[in-house]
Amino acid sequence: MRLLHYDGDGNLSLTEFFESDRPKYAILSHRWETEEYTFNDLREGVGWDKAGNEKVRRCEVQARKDGL
Repeated sequence: MRLLHYDGDGNLSLTEFFESDRPKYAILSHRWETEEYTFNDLREGVGWDKAGNEKVRRCEVQARKDGL
């Protein structure tokens, strides 16, 4: 399973976890509007200025609050 993973310094990466080492995680639902932040943007390390990236960052903040 691939999950978005934030390290302690706020860096985002796509990390692969296997059943035996999978951490707690949240499934976040959203609706894209303009400037969608895509899987390819994440893989290529681009698109940080897209409006959709802000949604991803807000989800990160909520996941931390929830202990995930």
